[in-house]
Amino acid sequence: MIINYISSYIPEIIVTNDFFTDNYGISGEVIISKCGIKQRRRTRPEENTNSMAIETVKKVFFESPLSLNKIDLIIGATYTPYDTVGTLAHAVQKQFDIANAKCFTVDSACSSFVNALEIVECYFANKKASKALIIVSENNSVYNDYSNEKSGFLWGDGAAAVVISKERHSDEDIEVIDINTAGLGTIGKSIDGVFLKPGNGGLKMPFGKDVFQYACTYMIQETEQILHKNDIPISQLNYLIPHQANVRIIDYVTRKLNLENSQILTNIECFGNTGSASAAIVLADNWGKFKKNDTIVISVFGGGYSSGAVLLKKL
Repeated sequence: MIINYISSYIPEIIVTNDFFTDNYGISGEVIISKCGIKQRRRTRPEENTNSMAIETVKKVFFESPLSLNKIDLIIGATYTPYDTVGTLAHAVQKQFDIANAKCFTVDSACSSFVNALEIVECYFANKKASKALIIVSENNSVYNDYSNEKSGFLWGDGAAAVVISKERHSDEDIEVIDINTAGLGTIGKSIDGVFLKPGNGGLKMPFGKDVFQYACTYMIQETEQILHKNDIPISQLNYLIPHQANVRIIDYVTRKLNLENSQILTNIECFGNTGSASAAIVLADNWGKFKKNDTIVISVFGGGYSSGAVLLKKL
């Protein structure tokens, strides 16, 4: 399974830490000490989860080596939908007239991108599709309570689109070597750790310490297991793309895996936690820096709880 192209879309509005100081008395120093975020992006009033998805797929339309009219599987991924019926996958299908594709949207919180990749793998293995488009889009700002002192400053908006097929189409291609996902609804605070319930005050993280603890544990475990399964020592890992939830989590994972900071790819300082889109956006940001035979691992942890990892190799 080959990733042939990836693009991202980041909204233009920048929300700095000064916004929280000026409006809610939360100092920038406190925010940085808690999560390392200096600024995040927010959609304009006329933007939403679906429109961001469409904007990032526009780049696919003009730049991808694989034409959109050949796509036979469209998977959206989000926990912040604009429309729970007409999903972001369907919005993309309609906008670009991709008539002959299976089409649906999945949600496993911040792990959703990795789950979508695994679903594509299954469709390919069963010969029910051969060319797929994954779109991950999170519009956290419309669900966020910015005044929440525990988590209101964490969230950012953004989207990414990934084109996948069974074949190589350019020198930029990256192979998906292995994928793993796990449902972790039986551990810790589980579904109470992070939640988004309509009419209940928006996006909440009442048990941040619990989320922190299990995110550290499972992002390390997922990374180690997928490398071990494929007989790759940690010393041969070139880059790790962790879920962009918190710089403190990322730093802890880096230390425990004995990796150098130069091996860790991040954007959380500027974009905040963009949910399930975060790892895909980081991959898009760094697409041009990977060299032949580079080994890359994406490791994620999501509310619910859930986790997953992807092993990639630059061809």
